[in-house]
Amino acid sequence: MIIDLPNTTTKLIETSLARVRESHSLATGRVLTLLVAVDEDSELLDDTLSTLRDASFEHPARVLVLVSGDPAKESRLDAQVMVASNAGASEVVVMHLRGELTQHLGAVVTPLLLPDTPVVSYWPGAAPKRPAEDQLGHIAQRRITNIRGASRDGSLAELAAGYTPGDSDMLWSQITPWRGILASALDRFPEHTITGAEVAGAPGDPSVDLAAGWLADSLDVEVTRCDEHISGFPIAHTIIHTDGGDVEVVAEGEYTVRISVPDMADSRVAMGERTDAECLAEELRHLGPDAIYGNALNGLGKVRHA
Repeated sequence: MIIDLPNTTTKLIETSLARVRESHSLATGRVLTLLVAVDEDSELLDDTLSTLRDASFEHPARVLVLVSGDPAKESRLDAQVMVASNAGASEVVVMHLRGELTQHLGAVVTPLLLPDTPVVSYWPGAAPKRPAEDQLGHIAQRRITNIRGASRDGSLAELAAGYTPGDSDMLWSQITPWRGILASALDRFPEHTITGAEVAGAPGDPSVDLAAGWLADSLDVEVTRCDEHISGFPIAHTIIHTDGGDVEVVAEGEYTVRISVPDMADSRVAMGERTDAECLAEELRHLGPDAIYGNALNGLGKVRHA
């Protein structure tokens, strides 16, 4: 169900949400308020709404999507209230902003925040260099960026420079399955000294660099980042050098990885590239600061590029 509210106000939006809940007996148990910022000239809006709808089944929320248009035009707010099948398990308000309103996003969303629930900000495309200092980031406990959607050079370095506890990026949850598999492989080969590591993956892919940073910080060894073309999951292979031999995790095709541990038979497990909805759902499972992500960013300085 979609309700159009042209040239409206936040008070009328809240009134419309209340009427919809009352007339359609919709559940009111929202676990958080999710603030989403998208530029009007971006092509991300449709994909973002699809991602939000899919992620909502695990995290029902009030989702406020702010679409910023031309700041030079006359101030105007046009909104769409989406519920039921159009919004998944959430209630979604898409607000198209023009004029001076684009400079005051924090004030626009404040009357619509759910009381006594966490606030999360999400930038599916271009994001501020310091999310915690942005208007939407300032009122959020958790701030999620997506440098894959931003398509900007040096974005990973900017994430590290602008990091504040509570920040995260979709890249981090993209490599969660790989991190789990690698940790499990090392658990099978304990009591050996790790002397170095190599991570190979798609050239220029920041998720591979972030994976290398995580290893460098976690293992406190030099990590070499190599380029290797591969389809599907971005990390082609990982080698952990120890005094007892090498532990390897190698991608075989788009959905399978091989695990090799010295003195043991090789094993294979399923692993593929995750969707944005899966990554966003994972990010929303923990609303406190992710110290390990921050450490992975710090570890980027210990990575050597081959």
